[in-house]
Amino acid sequence: LLTALFINVMYVRQLKWIFLFLLLFTVIAIWYITLSTNTVIEHTNSMYFYEYEPVYKQHYLFTLRQRLKCEDINPFLVILVSSDPKDVKSRQAIRVTWGSKNFWWGQRVLTLFLLGQEVHREDNAAVLSVEDENILYGDIIRQDFMDTYDNLTLKTIMAFRWVTEFCSNARFLMKTDDDVFINTGNLVKYLLKLNSSENIFTGYPLIDNFAYRGFYRKTYISYDEYPFRLFPPYCSGMGYILDGKLALRIYEMMSHIKPIKFEDVYVGICLSMLKVNISIPEDKQQFFLYKIDFDICKYRHLIAVHGITSSEIIRFWQVLSSDSSLNC
Repeated sequence: LLTALFINVMYVRQLKWIFLFLLLFTVIAIWYITLSTNTVIEHTNSMYFYEYEPVYKQHYLFTLRQRLKCEDINPFLVILVSSDPKDVKSRQAIRVTWGSKNFWWGQRVLTLFLLGQEVHREDNAAVLSVEDENILYGDIIRQDFMDTYDNLTLKTIMAFRWVTEFCSNARFLMKTDDDVFINTGNLVKYLLKLNSSENIFTGYPLIDNFAYRGFYRKTYISYDEYPFRLFPPYCSGMGYILDGKLALRIYEMMSHIKPIKFEDVYVGICLSMLKVNISIPEDKQQFFLYKIDFDICKYRHLIAVHGITSSEIIRFWQVLSSDSSLNC
């Protein structure tokens, strides 16, 4: 009996220490995620990232550029698609669907892909190299930085530099990703209806977004890199649209703004410095940050939806293109 009692006492003590450890861990975790944000600067000040001299001008070299020259085609809209070098299927899906037509409503549209250098190149002979892909299609823009998640801002800077140096006559620019379904006809129609303004910048708006300080690395940003509690207003990188002239001003500003991890927030900082407000779409059913189930009427109406696989892009496009009899 005494032995059993002794064992029970020891068991209870062990449980008590485990409970105290879990309690302490929970308190520290809560402090780290929430209470520690009190030490950050409450009001965002974009001047923190600004340097008077253009010390942040990037000097990466273009290793591939598109075949067509903008001065020859005078594009109404250039769509620049951020893509991983390995995602050949995604690029091919876009080439045969929403990026397949050169003209919409009589307006010239140019769709190109943004790539960095492959981190780990596959030696598989059956895999199409980016160089061969560009010989076939002539639609790839690439610089010699490593293509990683943390270098997405460099890719966006490359996009704005390319527009500035090689396509400054584009009327509008859209930056998007290769897992986004674009209803290109609706996009062009939307742009044709816009009031002429060099300050137009629109997409899926993100206002008063918190800087995340938790444990998920992909969305985490350090206090050293971004010391403020809130991000400035910006549009999600899944698809933002802007006037071509504004793109030139943003690129000039990028030389003075210290790059941060999130490319869409970085563009938002540049807009803040330029005193340009993002335009919030009146229609809430045009830009979708997260995937929505396919519905022919919804997809006929929208402009962009994020989180779509290459096979879904093809399937959705085929249905939209073939079934024109349904009235929505």
